[in-house]
Amino acid sequence: MSVRMDALDRKILEQLQHDASQSLDEIARQVGSSKTPVWNRIRKMREAGVIGRQTVLLDAEALGFEACFFVLIRTSEHEADWQARFLQALRDRPEVQEAHRLAGDIDYILKVRVRNARAYDAFYQALIAEVRVHNVTALLSMEELKSTVALPL
Repeated sequence: MSVRMDALDRKILEQLQHDASQSLDEIARQVGSSKTPVWNRIRKMREAGVIGRQTVLLDAEALGFEACFFVLIRTSEHEADWQARFLQALRDRPEVQEAHRLAGDIDYILKVRVRNARAYDAFYQALIAEVRVHNVTALLSMEELKSTVALPL
């Protein structure tokens, strides 16, 4: 579903993506509008589902989560029951930051954040004990070059 937005809506969204903790006065000043119209637009975009829940970004390394693995999964299982169990296994594991079903040779890719390689092995062992997979390849990220949740508005 596409929502009609104008240039002011986009400016507001850019400000919120940059720092959602800004005051309404600061956002209005940044976008060149007054507080009430900005608040009304934010409310309408929330109601339309353009703006979801607000959260805070944590520094994984500062908290001791130094290892980021991208896990490529191939499976020969494609039944609804297996998919439901796999999805639940992913939801039950907070180490999984992202999970995507793919087109092509790889069925799924996971972004897994853990403290170290031993913690990844514990994650891996628990996952394969719960759901059957054909092949798992883990790629350790040596350096994060770019990470953003911001959309190019």
